[in-house]
Amino acid sequence: MCTVTLSYDQNNALARRKLAALLATGLFSQQATDDAEPTPEAIEAHRQEREVFLNHSKKSMSNIIARYL
Repeated sequence: MCTVTLSYDQNNALARRKLAALLATGLFSQQATDDAEPTPEAIEAHRQEREVFLNHSKKSMSNIIARYL
């Protein structure tokens, strides 16, 4: 997951329509801009994603490392 920050003129109707179309795809979600602490669910999701990434990295690198041992 990553965060994308958009700046646009809120008075521009075309910019608002484009943003609405982007959000309507379901590929993006709008988050609050306050700097609140992450929820326990978000922390757990991040931990699981990190574990999956690290496990995949270990598996894919094991063949390369074994070649040089």
